[in-house]
Amino acid sequence: MRSPSFAQQLAVTGSLPRLEAKNHRALRIGFLTPLSGDEEFWGRPGLDGARIWADGLNEHGGLMVAGRRHRVEILAHDSASVDVLEAARDLVDRQRVKMILTLGGDSFAPALPWLMARRVLVATLLPSDLSPDTPYMIAPAEVHPLFNVTGVDWLARTRPGLRRVALCSQTDSLGLPSLAVYRAAFEAAGRSVTREIRYGAAQHDPAAIVAAMLAEDPQILCWCSSATPMVQALTEQAFRQGFRGQILSCTADDYPRMIARTSTEFMEGYTFQFPDFDDPALTDTAFFFNRPKTFFDTYNARFPGEWSAVSWEYASILDLWHNAVERAGTTEPVTVLAAMKREQQMEHAFGPARWWGTEIFGIDNALVGDWPVVTIRSGKARIASFGSVLDWLARHEPLLQRHMADLGQMWHQRLAARTRVPA
Repeated sequence: MRSPSFAQQLAVTGSLPRLEAKNHRALRIGFLTPLSGDEEFWGRPGLDGARIWADGLNEHGGLMVAGRRHRVEILAHDSASVDVLEAARDLVDRQRVKMILTLGGDSFAPALPWLMARRVLVATLLPSDLSPDTPYMIAPAEVHPLFNVTGVDWLARTRPGLRRVALCSQTDSLGLPSLAVYRAAFEAAGRSVTREIRYGAAQHDPAAIVAAMLAEDPQILCWCSSATPMVQALTEQAFRQGFRGQILSCTADDYPRMIARTSTEFMEGYTFQFPDFDDPALTDTAFFFNRPKTFFDTYNARFPGEWSAVSWEYASILDLWHNAVERAGTTEPVTVLAAMKREQQMEHAFGPARWWGTEIFGIDNALVGDWPVVTIRSGKARIASFGSVLDWLARHEPLLQRHMADLGQMWHQRLAARTRVPA
């Protein structure tokens, strides 16, 4: 049983006593994630959430390491606009950060070999970054895209008459693993894919994509893990082109905007994977965010209208790291990682989870457990169910491996592509 985390203590007591002990040199956390461009929506809200976490900890004395308290500082670089390797070197060699938080994926890849050689602890939101060559990289917050199976499974059970689905996905390190997972999930559920559209970074014609998806009369449109602007544009096009069936997406950030640009009736039943943290289903949980509404309200007060799928995720990683640091009595990355993984099972944001991944990622560095399925009801996102990713994997892992391999997303395929020398 792990000791109560900072977030849990704050949730129980409402506040922590200010400690008068001398505050020693600040501990720095690196944040190397897109803060501009198409992937800004996967980075900036998470940075804001991480800074809320750090502010709350610092206001009550800082982080305790071997009997001494330290302030925590978050140092950010925009991986969309800098040389990522040079930014990583700055964070590690000059700023002496104790961990790096990242979205992961294509923009981060150039820095990864150097960071692993330096034994830097890196936390990613994309477990598809993991491989045996990344022993110091973990995915402890979300297991994108594995959790997307829960939305498909829930729809199959609750709306069994919906059997024809059209998919679209971007062709990058975020989109292709997601497409493989959705393919496997729909096949496992006995659903037929009527059309699959893959689009690249320069192919942002939502109207044409939706028109092609609708050509075979699907009952479900699935946006996979498209970026926020694309999800919004695709949804609006589906409305304008007369679709009135089921929409499924990994995210639905700023869904009030989509409701305003379509209608409440059109968005009813829209299904995705990320709840608002004022959801009644989270009120009495014993998970990481014991009182998630407190964090949700603080975030929205500071950044009105900016809540997103990643707003809480880096904060949840920081809380797991904090807990491990206090147990280990050090911020030394290898020791902290060992403390995190001392027990195969631990809690993550939505309940018990265990370290998993060798079968798909080549290493058990992804923290996998239950995940919520969220639907829009009368204009508000509400958790409809919690699905077990581990139970789904126990039943369908070979199917997932096949679809991952078909799209070149198994760990050994990604390593081979990364190291292949052009002729």
